[in-house]
Amino acid sequence: MDGHDGPAWRFEGERGRLRTLAHRMLGSPDEAEDAVQEAWLRLERTGGDGIDNLGGWLTTVVSRICLDMLRSRATRREEPYGVEVPDRTGSDSPEDAAVLADAVGVALLVVLARLAPAERVAFVLHDLFGVPFDRIARILDRSLPAAKKLASRARRKVRGTPAVPEAELDRHRRLVEAFLAAARGGDLGGLLEVLAPDVVRRADPAALPPGVPVELRGARAVAEGTVALRERSRFAALALVDGDVGLVVAPHGRLLFALTVTVEGGRITAYDVVAEPERLRRVELGVLDPPAPTRPTRPS
Repeated sequence: MDGHDGPAWRFEGERGRLRTLAHRMLGSPDEAEDAVQEAWLRLERTGGDGIDNLGGWLTTVVSRICLDMLRSRATRREEPYGVEVPDRTGSDSPEDAAVLADAVGVALLVVLARLAPAERVAFVLHDLFGVPFDRIARILDRSLPAAKKLASRARRKVRGTPAVPEAELDRHRRLVEAFLAAARGGDLGGLLEVLAPDVVRRADPAALPPGVPVELRGARAVAEGTVALRERSRFAALALVDGDVGLVVAPHGRLLFALTVTVEGGRITAYDVVAEPERLRRVELGVLDPPAPTRPTRPS
């Protein structure tokens, strides 16, 4: 048999897709790699005999491995909060860097972590990877209608429920995007442009280094305080937070803080940094739809 026809060579052609699939399901690049490696061991034990559709077979195997890992987490009641902000060491994997660069991806990992294991697997397989429901039903050992219902329920949770009209949500998005860009760049002037003069920043003590006040008032104080903690902003992403545009800070997809943002008169008048685990659990989170493309205006 030619080496290019063997299971190892065929598996390597699927590895990147499988790693991405497992990462979306598990939220952890290390656990995703473990799941993919376990799939390879199972393939190696079979020798590839009798597998006509290797991609489909591997998708099923990795999905079931991930489902077992998610169920094990739920049994252990693993705490998804309270991780520290990693230092900038330059050791992020290419996949980590891609997720950090993908704001929707960061928010999605955070929201997916709140789904039940079967909901998460059904949503990832169908909505993100286009796997048909009949295969998902077999993977989950559920009926076809039950598999569809799991994905639908997960989809509603992922999207969240906006508490403001769409046009207002878009305006808030642009403002929070500008705030985040200025925070990442340490741009004091840019922050002052989007903050109201009497803006208030409140934060749970767990979100702050020792000695930093839990409340700041006034645009200058809030802007300087935001710049002082700018390193955290590289892990931040826009999300639907309690029905409006806010931010989640989630190193490697694990929720650390959620920021609720109050907007009035075209400026940010307050933002609250939620870090206490019990408060974080009560925050409603969702993934913001991509902004609608703006149409160029025609000259009159």
